[in-house]
Amino acid sequence: MTLSRDRLRWLCRRGMLELDAWLTRFLDVRYTDLPADQQAVFASLLNQDDMDLFDWITGECASPAEFRCIVAEIKTTRYPKT
Repeated sequence: MTLSRDRLRWLCRRGMLELDAWLTRFLDVRYTDLPADQQAVFASLLNQDDMDLFDWITGECASPAEFRCIVAEIKTTRYPKT
C-alpha cells in the first residue's frame, strides 16, 4: 500500500521540532527520487518511536539494518540552493 504525500507529510510531524525538520526536508527533496521499495521503507520508518528516530539520525545509536540506508539519506539531505 502506498501512502499519499499528504499522509506522509502528516506522519513527518513529530513531537520534536528537529525530527519535523529532518523528515519533512527529506520528503520534500529526496522522496520522489527513491525507488518504490525505499519509499516503503521511509513510510515504515515513520512508524518508529521519536526517540529512536532522533538517536538514529544524530548517530547516538545505530539504526536497524532495514532503516540504515534511509537514515543515511535523511542525514545528508540538504535543501537545494535557490
